[in-house]
Amino acid sequence: MKLQAQVRTGHDARALRRAGRLPAVMYNSEMNQSLSVETRAFDKAFRAQGTSSLIALDVDGEVHAVLVKQVQMDKRRREPMHVDFYAVTADRPVDVHVPLEFVGTAVGVREGGQLDVQRREVHISVLPRLIPAHLEVDVSGLAVGESVHVSDIVALLPSEARVLDDLELALVAVVPPRVVEEAEAGEQASVEPELVGASDDDSSEEAED
Repeated sequence: MKLQAQVRTGHDARALRRAGRLPAVMYNSEMNQSLSVETRAFDKAFRAQGTSSLIALDVDGEVHAVLVKQVQMDKRRREPMHVDFYAVTADRPVDVHVPLEFVGTAVGVREGGQLDVQRREVHISVLPRLIPAHLEVDVSGLAVGESVHVSDIVALLPSEARVLDDLELALVAVVPPRVVEEAEAGEQASVEPELVGASDDDSSEEAED
């Protein structure tokens, strides 16, 4: 996806935002350039590409392959305030978080268990041209009590990729149904609580009243 950018010379970020533009910076080990991008266009590109897909950033006619490295958000309004673009170099690996898509219905889920997703991405180092858009992880063979770890999805990655996460890290598991636990909790809640410190005299007086 392509995104237009302009070189930013001023320092009034508020004025830029009022004009519908987002302050930005494009950098790597050899450059650091202040830019601005149209806020709506960035939002559209970011929703489509995320942080693991390359964006063709056109800076006044010069196109750079970039990754969205960081987006500073206004926590109250949930709006972007600033974006950092990392300009990749074709022959240098980059660190990226690749999204995971869990497909299939686990055997354990069909038997009453619940799918517990613990991680939705894997952290790798890989050449820019080899970055996967996402990885499909088939969970259909999982029984209750079984899980998928990072080590189980290494084969889905490009052979040149280096995994940066702990290989023993669990990504998804099928856990036992919680119906029994909830039923037991309900039974405990229905038992009258003991009135700690109440005497027999207090009880008789309340009954007489």
